[in-house]
Amino acid sequence: MKRIVITGALGQIGTELVLKCRQLYGKNNVLATDIREPEPHSLISDSPFELLDVTDRDAMMGVVEDFRADTLMHMAALLSATAEKNPLQAWDLNMGGLINALETARMYDLHFFMPSSIGAFGASTPKKNTPQNTIQQPTTMYGINKVAGELLCQYYFKNFGVDTRSVRFPGLISHVKEPGGGTTDYAVEIYFEAVRHGHYTSYIAKNTYMDMMYMDDAVDAIIQLMEADSKTLVTRNGYNLSAMSFEPEMIKKEIQKHIPEFTLDYDVDPVRQAIADAWPDSIDSSYSRKEWGFNPKYHLDKMTETMIQAIKENKEKKYNYGSEGKKEKGSKCLDLTSVNLSFFHSKARTYIYDVQQYSKKKIFRNSQPFRFDYFH
Repeated sequence: MKRIVITGALGQIGTELVLKCRQLYGKNNVLATDIREPEPHSLISDSPFELLDVTDRDAMMGVVEDFRADTLMHMAALLSATAEKNPLQAWDLNMGGLINALETARMYDLHFFMPSSIGAFGASTPKKNTPQNTIQQPTTMYGINKVAGELLCQYYFKNFGVDTRSVRFPGLISHVKEPGGGTTDYAVEIYFEAVRHGHYTSYIAKNTYMDMMYMDDAVDAIIQLMEADSKTLVTRNGYNLSAMSFEPEMIKKEIQKHIPEFTLDYDVDPVRQAIADAWPDSIDSSYSRKEWGFNPKYHLDKMTETMIQAIKENKEKKYNYGSEGKKEKGSKCLDLTSVNLSFFHSKARTYIYDVQQYSKKKIFRNSQPFRFDYFH
């Protein structure tokens, strides 16, 4: 890989993938793309970036041609819980975007990566030590998209010789970029809430086991797979990946080693719980280990220590602003361009407007960050 285009670059995986690739291959050799512009404080805003709607095939081909890319990493997608709320939009974006990306890879002879998911499995899949090759009958739009995506990637490899590669990611946990509508997001939120408020209310029920992975391991896995010798890749598309499997009480116990006063209760979301119940408890990643050397470094204890330390270090700064934007004592404000609203304690949500909707409309582009006073 020498010249890389990444779609969905502002998403949870995309953000950290861009940063890692720029570190390894040079920042001017990695083009980040997304349907919206990065915020001014974004970690990826100081290097090549292009606006791109992945449902526009001509635009995608134009971006790849102009950048002289040799690799396309297609990360743009609606995630599981969000896709269930908007199934038609999910199909149009997830499948329309993928077929455009595959056609672009075919036309320009690109190395190609697509993230699949444990969402590609369903209730009829063996739940424990789920095999690499097994029953895939998901009942969610997201899962259906992922199964179809794996098959399309294999189709383009077999019929057109496109060097397609993909993995089935478990839940991914990161302190850098907040999640965007996945079923496993509780496993990220719990760490932020533990540091900020010492308490978390889980929408996933006790004793619900799901596979997880720390984001550093996930990004490393993508790069390792893409750099692997094609001759060693027998499976090629839809590799099982997992670093750990746990349920909410297990995270609680690990967090309490660092924050003894942390408490956890439950308010189960039936939609996301139903999705989680259809997924495996644990999956077999031996094919990934054997064919291209997958070897995750983080497990629950190490990940918990890393997450808590990082969140504490990056805890939101409190700014003091007067009516003209100048610092004044006694006024507590938050810069909402760097805050994920979903992590606020329920008491604060009364005071919060959906700033994300404003961001989509680009009201605050090229303006000062939007701030509001809040109370503990």
